[in-house]
Amino acid sequence: MKLRKWFTLLLMLVLCMPALGLSAQAQAAPEISIYLDGQRINSDVAPYILPQVNVTMVPLRVISESLGAEVYWDQDKQTATILKENTVLSMTVNQPYALVNEGSVPLDASAENRQGRVMVPLRFVSEQLGLKVDWEQATRTITLRTGAIDIDSPAENESDLTSPQPDPVSVPAVPVTTNHSMRGVWISTVFNLDWPSTGSYGNAAKQQQEYVQLLDELQGMGMNTVFVQVRPSADALYPSNLVPWSKVLTGTQGKNPGYDPLAFMIAETHRRGMEFHAWFNPFRANTDAKTDQLAANHVVKLHPDWIVNSGDKLYINPGIPQARQEIIKEIMEVVQRYDIDGVHLDDYFYPSNGTFNDDATYKTYNSKKIASKADWRRDNINQFVQQLNASIKSVKPGVAFGISPFGVWRNKAVDPTGSDTKAGVTAYDNMYADVRTWIKQGWMDYVMPQIYWSFSFAPAQYDKLVTWWSDEVRGTGVKLYIGHSPYKLGTSEAGWQSAQEIINQLEYNAQHPEVQGSVFFSAKDLRKNPLGLIQALSSYYNR
Repeated sequence: MKLRKWFTLLLMLVLCMPALGLSAQAQAAPEISIYLDGQRINSDVAPYILPQVNVTMVPLRVISESLGAEVYWDQDKQTATILKENTVLSMTVNQPYALVNEGSVPLDASAENRQGRVMVPLRFVSEQLGLKVDWEQATRTITLRTGAIDIDSPAENESDLTSPQPDPVSVPAVPVTTNHSMRGVWISTVFNLDWPSTGSYGNAAKQQQEYVQLLDELQGMGMNTVFVQVRPSADALYPSNLVPWSKVLTGTQGKNPGYDPLAFMIAETHRRGMEFHAWFNPFRANTDAKTDQLAANHVVKLHPDWIVNSGDKLYINPGIPQARQEIIKEIMEVVQRYDIDGVHLDDYFYPSNGTFNDDATYKTYNSKKIASKADWRRDNINQFVQQLNASIKSVKPGVAFGISPFGVWRNKAVDPTGSDTKAGVTAYDNMYADVRTWIKQGWMDYVMPQIYWSFSFAPAQYDKLVTWWSDEVRGTGVKLYIGHSPYKLGTSEAGWQSAQEIINQLEYNAQHPEVQGSVFFSAKDLRKNPLGLIQALSSYYNR
């Protein structure tokens, strides 16, 4: 019996030795320290580095408790939403990109769910929230600082930057004429991102003052056109007979703000000699799936059969002809009643990710007997674009109609006529936006691709895309404006460590006569003056 007992004890000791060894190794590993403005940030779960990409991961609680952001976690969708001031950041577990103020940004490391704890990339989140991030390898210390980013010493990556960097792009110096070019800015109202502020809810005088100041600043930078989001979520920033007042004005959808914001904005914009384009999100019904705070005359309440929940967001189904016609009717209400210079659509057609359940719609509304559902979806959007253009021109031929699609139409690997890119999402295949057909058919006056990447970003290189889009519009009569991404300046993505990146892009545009202007996303990012961009733009436009 004694022999058996000793044998059992010896066996247990041998089995425990690997675990004990691992534990000792784990304890010996240097801990990562995080400081914000000199104060140490404590974490109940130790941060760790993903060795393949040198990215530090921290629990979501660090973001909410230490960085002062609001954090919401959707267990079913495995999605974290982070809100701070005018930034809305959404990250889904194992998804290779994040949504930043509705723009898609690729990630070096996705959010992870480890043993029930949500871990997110610290540098990416911190920089999106306007913090400067430094990594000291010797002490394994991450230092976060609030305030402006130092132009002369951009933050290093967690790696020691020994990996080869892309060669700088040489942009030929040529005379640039910008006096008559489009110099525009997107003004987002969804989530109160650019205007009006949440602090101005129900205060007409404050909202008007904020818009006047915004225009003064933008015009001072050299801007001559604004694209203002007047329909953020199937609602309105104007008194409408068809859709409810937007909640961005008062905090409550359907509540009258006491004045006509659209009429005021148009008058103030034109008073400065600037153009005003009314920006519509055509098919987005709501930014989440909650319906309890929607107005009684919102489309979700009036026509629930038109609504599709995709990715916990509500969309108006583009496959239903009556729904498309209703959206056109709602846009035409603005065209007929207001002195706008243009109607502008973004890339919200079909959602680019997630499941969009329209099998029944495909069977019911496929009178053309289109064999592929993908082709049927593209035909739905084609009909919408064609009919909206015809409606606008029949009433006010002088009102410009334009669309801002995702920056990559198709990859060359899928279609030999596509761009030399390797984008994970494309307008044609994921949003079902057949932009080439719109251009060739002349169904719009301008196209404004969102080319939100740098010269150094190999999967979707800026210069290759500008050249491709220039070739597409050549000889068609459709104007080409380029959408730029100043919101990326100062982030760790390749090429965005200097404001000169934007200036180089503008100078490259000047090599292509098809490019007739640039538009920047978005107003709040220009106003932050990232890396001295305001001075750089003023110098460029005042040559």
